Amino acid sequence: MLSLRAFSRSIPRVSRTVARTSLRPAVLPKPALQPWKQASKPIYAAFSTSSVFREPAADGDVELLAKLDEEVKHEKASGAEDAKEQKASIDYTLQAGEWQVKDVAGEQEVVLTKKFGNENIRVTFTVADINNLSEDPMNDLTDDALSDEADYQQNQGREVESEDDILPPTFPARLNIAVEKANNGALLIQAVIQDGDLQVEEISHFKDAELAHSQTAEKDWSRQNLYAGPPAENLDPELIAFWGRYLEERGLNVEFQNMVTDYIAFKEQKEYVSWLENVRKFIAA
Repeated sequence: MLSLRAFSRSIPRVSRTVARTSLRPAVLPKPALQPWKQASKPIYAAFSTSSVFREPAADGDVELLAKLDEEVKHEKASGAEDAKEQKASIDYTLQAGEWQVKDVAGEQEVVLTKKFGNENIRVTFTVADINNLSEDPMNDLTDDALSDEADYQQNQGREVESEDDILPPTFPARLNIAVEKANNGALLIQAVIQDGDLQVEEISHFKDAELAHSQTAEKDWSRQNLYAGPPAENLDPELIAFWGRYLEERGLNVEFQNMVTDYIAFKEQKEYVSWLENVRKFIAA
């Protein structure tokens, strides 16, 4: 499966075989000692306050650290300006929709909350969805490369598509939307954003509002044991259209949908750089 990060790099990295040289000093032969001298007091101090060179656990650690450094520099340098514009666009949409954000560094789930009249709305999504790419856009390039000579000659006069014209792969972003009313339970609407379109998959009502955003195994089991309603695809299309309007009026419009996919990509990139730095520190320790 093609990753979004791999596709975004214009020049693919080629693995290189690096000649390895041992960092361990050569072992010098020890002079023969008389048995009675081995118990004598050493002529050097057993401990020293001088700095000691920390030898890597294995020769490959040096190469791994170098590669991690290279990866961190590449990720921080590539798309820095685009990331600033993306962050500004995300913040604008969140502020315009009056959304409160819970985004904990190192965690995959993002929680958005807001009030709408007498309702408390809670939307959750996860950066893990970026790994579920819907298609591999390089398939078309592979097919072109494997085309026969006749097709090649036929396409000579056609304009070649540039790399900038190739659209990045898309991924489905799943949303859990909880709409809660005091003393009236809550609705749980499960939906997915795909190619800029919000598709409702399931609509459930719970008398206990806590079940709509259960965080414990007990609550999750209780929710699964309840009737969740029919799949949205089995509902009347007109009814589904009204549900779309219901969500749009609560701020889940086209701008919100685009913001979610941008947010997932932005946060995943930030978490990836942090992961690289943490792994590097561990290897170097």
